[in-house]
Amino acid sequence: MTVAAEPRRHARRSPGREAGAPRKRRGWNPAQPPKSWLYTLVLGITVVYAFFPLAWLLINTTKTQKDFISTFGFAPGSSFAFWDNLVQVFTYSNGAFARWLLNTVLYVVVGGGGAVFLAVLGGYGLAMYRFPGRKAVFLVVMGAMAVPSAVLAVPQFLMFAKIGLTNNPFSVIIPSLVAPFAFYLMYTFSQESVPKELLEAARMDGSGEFRTFFRISLPLLAPGIVTVSLFTATTTWNNYFIPLIMLKDSSWYPLTIGLNQWNQQAYIPGAEPVQNLVVMGSLITIVPLIATFLFLQRYWQAGLSAGSVKA
Repeated sequence: MTVAAEPRRHARRSPGREAGAPRKRRGWNPAQPPKSWLYTLVLGITVVYAFFPLAWLLINTTKTQKDFISTFGFAPGSSFAFWDNLVQVFTYSNGAFARWLLNTVLYVVVGGGGAVFLAVLGGYGLAMYRFPGRKAVFLVVMGAMAVPSAVLAVPQFLMFAKIGLTNNPFSVIIPSLVAPFAFYLMYTFSQESVPKELLEAARMDGSGEFRTFFRISLPLLAPGIVTVSLFTATTTWNNYFIPLIMLKDSSWYPLTIGLNQWNQQAYIPGAEPVQNLVVMGSLITIVPLIATFLFLQRYWQAGLSAGSVKA
């Protein structure tokens, strides 16, 4: 009886299920979690919260200074002044906004671009090569990540003032070149995306280190480079505290300092309030960031897809 019952017990087992394996619940796929109204509600609240300030910004760019003060923030003004505000932003105060915009682009291209360059080379070198003091360098980078940038602002100002580098573009660009978090991102990404066996094969074929880096490693690092570029570009573009303490000449101000200076005019007795121009300038300020993200996103996704295929 026991021997005869044993085959029937095996016959009831579902195909592909081994002995001792846990029984799966019917209609449930771990890769596709069940939809829930709670997920939709949380996502909707997040989207509304993210677009709430943007909607306020777009509505108020259409108002004059008088309507900005006298009307509700999410209500339209008595007249549509979007194009007038756009023209006044670039003509007010002898075109100071255009100068601030060029300064910000300079700081992002030179400072942020230099930070990406150093982070890629440093992170790749720390991940791929073994040398004395490697662990000490890694600990220094991790320690630098733990220190807030605001804490280092005053010592940086005192050091730059001692050597006479304040109140010029170098006082903003040089601190932007040091990006410990970008360095750490490239270090971890290099470890995961560049197989060391591939580098050894290239060396056996007679390829030099620089040629191996530019021909083999750099394409594999493309998604990480795009991520670091977005991070450093956003950080440098929105940099406020370092330019605030380093710069006195308004001709070298970035957009963040310049727009704040215009905004303070509304609270200074006798000064002309231009809050409508501040709102329009803020909208212009975020447009390049959105465009940069949308432009680099396709390269980011393409690099990730290529990496998954190669793996």
